[in-house]
Amino acid sequence: MTEQFSELDQFDRKILDILAVEGRVSVTELARRIGLSKSPTQARLKRLEETGVIRGYRALYDPIRLGRDHVAFVEVKLSDTREAALAAFNAAVIRVPEIEQCHLIAGAFDYLLKVRTAGMTGYRAVLAEKISTLPHVSNTSTYVAMQAVKEEGLSPVSPSAGM
Repeated sequence: MTEQFSELDQFDRKILDILAVEGRVSVTELARRIGLSKSPTQARLKRLEETGVIRGYRALYDPIRLGRDHVAFVEVKLSDTREAALAAFNAAVIRVPEIEQCHLIAGAFDYLLKVRTAGMTGYRAVLAEKISTLPHVSNTSTYVAMQAVKEEGLSPVSPSAGM
């Protein structure tokens, strides 16, 4: 059983806040910033990892520098929403690399996808050849993003702003 977020104290929350912005900070620097010594900071970090509060570490890349600056949000309506159909759709959507996010939605449509491609031509191909052929897809509606104001849970502000 994993520890609940409400059981985290101020030091745990500070650790999470710092790592969310600066995942490569050293344990020594992390300890200095939260006001504990290195050993208790390491123990807290290990506990946060073991309980699944910290799920992992990864590199965040700049998709624009990689030529993937076109973002579209796609509403997907399925022809069948029984559990087997949802499971088939879920399994298939995971195999489409251009789909960055997929959320089951309670509302007028069934899924909301975030799709990232190199441009409109690439998006049209992904929509026609991949998304539209996913199991049980009956209808899609696309919304093209004009600008990313906030992504990855972090606002694009300078480190000194608001601190």
